[in-house]
Amino acid sequence: MWRTLINFGNRLNAMKSFAFVCFLISIFLISSCEESETIPEINRGSVTDSDGNVYSTVKIGGQWWMTSNLRVTTFRNGESIPQLVDSIEWLSGGPGFSIHPDATTEMGLLYNWKAVSDSRGIAPEGWHVATDEDWQRLEKQMGMETSAAEKFGWRGSGEGDALKATGTNNWVRFDPVWATNAAGFNALAGSCRIEDGRYGSPGTQYTGFWWTRTLSSTDPDKAFFRYLDYKRSQVFRQVESRGFGFSVRCVKDQ
Repeated sequence: MWRTLINFGNRLNAMKSFAFVCFLISIFLISSCEESETIPEINRGSVTDSDGNVYSTVKIGGQWWMTSNLRVTTFRNGESIPQLVDSIEWLSGGPGFSIHPDATTEMGLLYNWKAVSDSRGIAPEGWHVATDEDWQRLEKQMGMETSAAEKFGWRGSGEGDALKATGTNNWVRFDPVWATNAAGFNALAGSCRIEDGRYGSPGTQYTGFWWTRTLSSTDPDKAFFRYLDYKRSQVFRQVESRGFGFSVRCVKDQ
């Protein structure tokens, strides 16, 4: 009988210990949920271009950015931005844009640098085409070291993934590269148009190129741009001929 009572007492103590552990776990889970609810939401807004297109916007480190590529077809004064369709027009035309045959609406249009720099303005009122400095500030906000941000070529580590839109309909999947869209920038792979009028290969969902408003200090025929690739987690910075057609992102004036 005494042995039965002792065994019962041991089981009772074990049950109490188990209950206490469960209690501690429940307190931890509740605390974790309460902490997660205090994480601030990403600040979002919107802006409208001169065509009436509405773009979602996101605030990243003090800068307001569009979350999709520009697709306006008129300057701020209402004058049309010419669509340059064939290669001859693209080579010899003035300010203009192209529509990549495989692009979605959010991938926007491909502009030559003449359109980007035109004094009539392609950005919405109170906004501007992102400069090289704007992009560097964004990259550093994503974790890139200043020394890396100022270099050319592929820089950083995972900043490109942090900028890319998630989903295989936006970027072709390539392990171990994973788009996270950490700050809501939503970079889209809109490809490009080459100086001779051909479209970039392999094309949309594989590569994304963005003009900056900043000219090269050593070669005035070239301007800074950014490039993201489905196989890379970094961000590429370089200068290129102003005859190329790239996507455009705009930043709110400060």
